[in-house]
Amino acid sequence: MRNVYRRPPVHRKFYQLNQRIEASELRVIDAQNKQVGVMSRQEALQLGYDKQMDLVLIAATAKPPVAKLIDFSKFLYQEAKKEKAARKGIKKSVTKDIQISLFIGKADLERLINKGKEFLHEGNQLRVNLMLRGREMGKKPMALALVTRVLGQLGDINIVKEPRVEGRVIRAVVAKKKGTIKPVEPIKSVEIS
Repeated sequence: MRNVYRRPPVHRKFYQLNQRIEASELRVIDAQNKQVGVMSRQEALQLGYDKQMDLVLIAATAKPPVAKLIDFSKFLYQEAKKEKAARKGIKKSVTKDIQISLFIGKADLERLINKGKEFLHEGNQLRVNLMLRGREMGKKPMALALVTRVLGQLGDINIVKEPRVEGRVIRAVVAKKKGTIKPVEPIKSVEIS
């Protein structure tokens, strides 16, 4: 069987338009958002035909249902713009990774800690991974101590997920504390025992 990529379904909002409106009586609003009044469906359709506009049902559950006289393509464009503006304000929480090893050099560790501080300052969560290879599996307490020391060097943080062993990886997840707006200060040196 072939693996075929399929796009996730796009949930589109469907509007009842012109002859597809089933309500017998409608409250009609014109393009300038002024109420025209309550009228029968046929009268509303005729009014839309005279003004060369579409009749779109915008509130089907109201008593009587509300329909608007508008240019439908322009209406769809404005709705898409509103959705895009609403999505723009939402910032998704991103988790960034830093990968360290048990016998990492002092300068490399400093560089990774500074990079982790930058990630936290940007508002991202930070996942610290330490991969154990071969005989390093026997030095799990030393590896856990290194991860906790790195977390201590990151500064003012909330620990989302405590450091723990997951197979061959020791993993911890941290985030910046709320209300702390401190510029990133690079560390001068890290003591490795």
